Amino acid sequence: MNKLVPLLAILGAAAFVLISSIYTVSEVEQMIITQFGKPVGEPVTTAGLKIKVPFIQQVNPIEKRVLEWDGNPSDMPTKDKLYISVDLFARWRITDPLQYFLRIRDERSAQSRLDDILGSETRNAVAKHELIEIIRTTRDRVPLRDTLLTDAERDLNMGALVPIQKGRKLVEQEIFAAAAEKVEVFGIELLDIRFKRINYNESVRPKIYDRMISERRQIAERFLSEGNGEAARIRGNRVRDLNKIQSEAYRQVEEIRGLADAKATEIYAGAYNQSAEAVAFYEFTRTLESYKFIIAENTTLVLSTDSELFKFLKGMDPVDGESP
Repeated sequence: MNKLVPLLAILGAAAFVLISSIYTVSEVEQMIITQFGKPVGEPVTTAGLKIKVPFIQQVNPIEKRVLEWDGNPSDMPTKDKLYISVDLFARWRITDPLQYFLRIRDERSAQSRLDDILGSETRNAVAKHELIEIIRTTRDRVPLRDTLLTDAERDLNMGALVPIQKGRKLVEQEIFAAAAEKVEVFGIELLDIRFKRINYNESVRPKIYDRMISERRQIAERFLSEGNGEAARIRGNRVRDLNKIQSEAYRQVEEIRGLADAKATEIYAGAYNQSAEAVAFYEFTRTLESYKFIIAENTTLVLSTDSELFKFLKGMDPVDGESP
């Protein structure tokens, strides 16, 4: 009896270890084996009875079935500045369990990432299209006309529906293509998306009008600011060009004046250097010219007797009644 107790204990421990090392994988799930929190080996994707290292390794189940994402309705503006409430849903599945486990870990985090990505891409797509493009399923329909319109109004194309370029299906495909590429890095395959409901709230119409007016005012102010900036630039260029022209003209004038003075000096030198009498006559005429700048009415002039200016004044006869 005393020998039976240890044997039963050994058998119990062995059974516990065996049970801890065995796990099952169902048809609707796949497993990631982690050791000390880090994945080891390849993901287990086939159903059946599997073996792992007991106690050290842990089993992390990951959903294999097609999952559903159902976003909350959110308000967003269309290209024609109309706020609509868009309710979107999508289907997805996990195709790369290892990448999914490393980057997201659980379905709750995956739903949060889908909220961000699908919500963002839906806003981008809605903002690029007018309301009629989103609410109409396809672009194949006959335009409606109001029977009360006159022939003249029909000729002006009044009452006709706005032509549709894409339609809701193509808009959904745009959202799907953009979102599928972004969720692929998380090991997720996006299967399809659909608009579940699109509502237009009449109560937001005044706010939309106020926003449109504000946007147009901002655009007008931006154009006005750009125009003022361009005008200032043109005025600055004009002043710069005018200063440049004036500076160039002044330089040319001074060059011409210098050449003229040099030529005049050359002519004077050639004329008055021919004889002693010519030199004396030149000296006399230049001295007389200087009197015009030196002596004016009521001018008192004090000169020494040996001054060059005084020698010509000394020889002048005084006018009757005046002293020299």
